[in-house]
Amino acid sequence: MAVQHGLPIFHLSASFQIHEDGLEHQEPMPSAPDPETLPTAEELLPAHADKFPDLTVVDRLLEARAAVDLRYVEAPPFLTAGVAREPRSQVWFRTRGKLAEDPLLHVCLATYVSDMTLLDSVLLAHGRGGWAVGDVVGASLDHAMWFHRPFRADEWLLYDQQSPSASGGRGLGTARIYTQDGRLAVSVIQEGLVRVPRR
Repeated sequence: MAVQHGLPIFHLSASFQIHEDGLEHQEPMPSAPDPETLPTAEELLPAHADKFPDLTVVDRLLEARAAVDLRYVEAPPFLTAGVAREPRSQVWFRTRGKLAEDPLLHVCLATYVSDMTLLDSVLLAHGRGGWAVGDVVGASLDHAMWFHRPFRADEWLLYDQQSPSASGGRGLGTARIYTQDGRLAVSVIQEGLVRVPRR
């Protein structure tokens, strides 16, 4: 538990197991284009700088992605504000350099990235551009992950995301993370505060 100004602001619950053999099945990996064919953040963001309220937003987004190569399969919400679409999105990601063999390091990196885009799927259904363009404010309220199979965060991972519901100033995102060869590595669920600011 983390406490700030005498109030709890964070609670973590974790369970662990040693590897064992057992029943095996998984949801199949959805189709997605080859990540190498998609634009990098360095190509995508500066090319659309006019979509942001000020240019420092582009710099902040690039800085947040400095360690991670994150590529959107379809246009992210900050490029399609005003156009509602199905609340589904996909991104490919991997670290920009090779990581040590420690499996916990790969889990930590995937955990970090899992919070970067999951609530975007909530925004898509409402044609909202998101935090970067200032037409919503939000925060992660809870975030749960289940790690099914070993993976490397320095190799391409497909983050397949969707939002089954939003109401009452909150949005729910669910997702699956697959290795490039189709193994389901991680399941993720996140609830977030998603509010439209009053003008």
